[in-house]
Amino acid sequence: MLNPFPDLLVLSLLAPFILRIVVGVILLKSGYARITSGGTRSAIDIANQWRASMFSPAWYLGAIEIIAGVFLIVGFLTQIAALVGGLIAIKAIARKGGLAGAVRTKAFYVLMLVICVSLLLTGAGALAFDLPL
Repeated sequence: MLNPFPDLLVLSLLAPFILRIVVGVILLKSGYARITSGGTRSAIDIANQWRASMFSPAWYLGAIEIIAGVFLIVGFLTQIAALVGGLIAIKAIARKGGLAGAVRTKAFYVLMLVICVSLLLTGAGALAFDLPL
């Protein structure tokens, strides 16, 4: 069957770009919430808690989420960042409570995992530093 809108196929490289931005923002928000414990406190309390928890595993996981989110948004090392995002999504699916920062369902994390696998297989798309070889 023919495509009903064949002119839109020219924009097919924008689909991975949109998916990259969405998952990158999710990882940024989750990592920030993990580092700051998701509370709304003063800047002094957050700075004191940050110094105290800088050596905890949760702080490192939050930092990894933020780095992966930035890499996805910018389009740098997209496949590696998508792999990290997929592993984080698998962790959230296996865990009962999900990731930090928001109450989300397992279906949300399954969708995030599928987007990360899609980015892993198809690449960064448009407006990225990654170049397909």
